Amino acid sequence: MSLVAFGLAHGVAVAQTAAQTPDGLVKQVSTEVLDSIKADKAIQGGDTKRILALVDAKILPHVDFDAMTEFAAGKAAWSQATPDQRARLQDEFKVMLVRQYAAAFAQVRDQSIEFGRVVKSPDNPGEVIVRTKIVGQRDPVPINYYLRRTGDAWKIHDLDVLGIRLGLSYQQQWVPIIKAKGMDALIAELAQRNKSAGAKG
Repeated sequence: MSLVAFGLAHGVAVAQTAAQTPDGLVKQVSTEVLDSIKADKAIQGGDTKRILALVDAKILPHVDFDAMTEFAAGKAAWSQATPDQRARLQDEFKVMLVRQYAAAFAQVRDQSIEFGRVVKSPDNPGEVIVRTKIVGQRDPVPINYYLRRTGDAWKIHDLDVLGIRLGLSYQQQWVPIIKAKGMDALIAELAQRNKSAGAKG
């Protein structure tokens, strides 16, 4: 085996081993996404198709999207939802998240990521928190990733940006709508929001 081939194989092996740890996974995904954004002017310009492709390829495989959607909707409502309702809610949730990614990605230029320590969640014994910080802007932006082990892999199931839990924030918005009007009403409202946001570009 040539030195080049050995180096490439070793690099892949190291990356795979690192990705098996929560901080290794977050570092791999964050770095790959940031590098992809910096190299793609279309993504920086808010091209939703390119952003969706990036999210599908680099982010969603490492996200427990079922758990994230269930938490946002509330366990009771999720357990009572039909498979069709779950699928439609996840579709609208995904579109909404992609548009949020688009706004964030458009601001990426020369930022870098600092990785902090991994800590156990005080609320969930099976959960760990990987602390990171986006630097290079006027003020650093702290982002904490909440991960749980699913099968033989770690999966991201929530984010904390500037002290605000993403899943909890959506839960506080969604649950009152579900209780007052039902799951279909929430899905319709999200669809309308996504449609309006798409019309605005």
